[in-house]
Amino acid sequence: MKYVDRITFDPKQCGGRTCIRGMRIRVKDVLDLLAAGVPETEILADIPYLEAEDIRACLEYAAQEVDHSVLLASGR
Repeated sequence: MKYVDRITFDPKQCGGRTCIRGMRIRVKDVLDLLAAGVPETEILADIPYLEAEDIRACLEYAAQEVDHSVLLASGR
């Protein structure tokens, strides 16, 4: 699965933040729930139109976003 199939971006929706499948569920909200220790089963029960693949897509998206090179200037 590729997150691009599930993670959407619309500048006119949710302040231009990434969402899940065009719904008003922000990727950040799902990640915040996971970071707070909320189990996936509870997230899926609380948001019934969310799918397990959506949660995995959020994680894949987040991993991709933090995977970038860091260049340091020597300054000397």
